[in-house]
Amino acid sequence: MPRLELISNLLCPFTQRAAIQLLEAAAPFERSYIDLADKPAWFLEISPLSKAPVLRTERGAVFEPAVICEYLEETLANRLHPEDAFERARHPAWIEFASAITADIYGFYTAPNAAAMRAKAESLAGKFGWLEKHIAATPYFAGRAFHLVDAAYAPLFRLFDTFDQIGDFGILAGLERVATYRAALAGRPSVQQAVAANYAEVFRDYLSDQESRLSGLLAA
Repeated sequence: MPRLELISNLLCPFTQRAAIQLLEAAAPFERSYIDLADKPAWFLEISPLSKAPVLRTERGAVFEPAVICEYLEETLANRLHPEDAFERARHPAWIEFASAITADIYGFYTAPNAAAMRAKAESLAGKFGWLEKHIAATPYFAGRAFHLVDAAYAPLFRLFDTFDQIGDFGILAGLERVATYRAALAGRPSVQQAVAANYAEVFRDYLSDQESRLSGLLAA
């Protein structure tokens, strides 16, 4: 197995997707965490866009989250995209939808005031409402098999584990399929192992530093 090194900060949800892929395939890899506010020179030399994550391989570096995941899909023995051509096209579309949710979540926890946070919460509720309608079965997005699309949503629900401790924002209220999906993903060993043991503590500290409406609620 080629030497693989996954480089990012500790919280990045896009990095978790790749980590889940590697763990699902039982592929050996190293994890390197960097401070994105003070990127080391060696990292800037392998990341043309100065962004994380980066996957360092024996042949060189692969950057951009979607590209990293597709590279792993092509090279690991355990493929996570479905075999059916239509589903193989549909799943990446829903992965892109997960990326849109990620952007809204960032807007939610960095919102400067209650009105802005409420607007983002409503946008998120609408997007998760769409997801509710398109989860095909249980326990995962398309049924019993775990796919790459599931690796994209697992890190998002992990964020809500912390949000739920701060307050009831109603974002996932009444979404029964989403609730079942969230619980199934949380119980997946690869999902549990995709982050460091102190992830929740680091995320709370990160939220506290945002000077946002949510950080104020966290302090209270």
